[in-house]
Amino acid sequence: MSARIAVIPGDGVGQEVVPEGVRVLSAVDRGLEFVELDWGSALWERTGAMMPADGVAQLRGYDAVYLGSIGWPTVPDHVSLWGGLMPLRKSFELYVNLRPVRLLPGIKGPLADRGPAEIDMLFIRENTEGEYSGTGGFVHSDHDYGLAVEVPVFTRNGIARCARYAFEQARQRSGRLISVTKSNASLYNYVLWDQVVAAVGADFPDVTVERVLVDAMAARMVLRPDTVDVVVASNLFGDILTDLGAALQGSLGLGASGNINPERRWPSVFEPVHGSAPDIAGRGLANPLGAIWSGAMMLRHLGDGAGADRVERAIETVCLEGRHLTADLGGRASTREVGDAVLAALA
Repeated sequence: MSARIAVIPGDGVGQEVVPEGVRVLSAVDRGLEFVELDWGSALWERTGAMMPADGVAQLRGYDAVYLGSIGWPTVPDHVSLWGGLMPLRKSFELYVNLRPVRLLPGIKGPLADRGPAEIDMLFIRENTEGEYSGTGGFVHSDHDYGLAVEVPVFTRNGIARCARYAFEQARQRSGRLISVTKSNASLYNYVLWDQVVAAVGADFPDVTVERVLVDAMAARMVLRPDTVDVVVASNLFGDILTDLGAALQGSLGLGASGNINPERRWPSVFEPVHGSAPDIAGRGLANPLGAIWSGAMMLRHLGDGAGADRVERAIETVCLEGRHLTADLGGRASTREVGDAVLAALA
């Protein structure tokens, strides 16, 4: 497979885990061309911008973006996010955030007596609107009576295209879909959400859809994870629930994700979910498996399903053997040693 990949290691441990992912992906598919871009908080420190003014235009020339992490203590969180990842999600219509939540063989999760067969979920999070639309503003912000207004924006098209993708994924798996909502308390946004999901569901008579309130969903993921397969949720709800999912996997360091444009009109962005982890950055302690797994998702999106399967099997082998795991998984291996172990498992 031939593809040009923009590599943005970003901040903190992103600069340590992404190189391991590049090593693994290069071993699996020799047709990949990786071009590294030094965007992120260090660039902001020098120029006042997280990426160049023409950054979005530059990335249009790539087939995908492989991202490490964005964010650093010296940069306000809203600046790093809205100056980096959010413009990509919106400009490239990356309306699906895809997050697998799987307890891998050999990994001890926090739930007693729950194994890999019982924790295997796929989350589809709406990724361009909802609670993270960026609609609102400040009034009298420098006074005691200052006011902040933030308005979630839900559209029929935005909900429908995400829901359709989720129904398609459910059709390929168990035929069951959970739609996460809060329409008992939300008079408008989630009433519309429920209506649109139900309308899209009419085109998928072979998929059973269940509507679950977000608070009940959080409890269910802990108490009855075996009853959860494919989940579709709004931007905020999906964000929170998938971090809970990463905890159920045994470590945030295992969390993989893709910000996807299913039509492939624009490059999709693949990234681990653990953030820049300033407390361990630069020490070679970060878990690279989430980044490597995200790379496998990128391969599958680009059309190399066999390569993606090889990478995921190698990750499972490393976890099952348990000899080369980082501290978050109870081991003592370095970031590089885990990357070496995945390469060895590929061979």
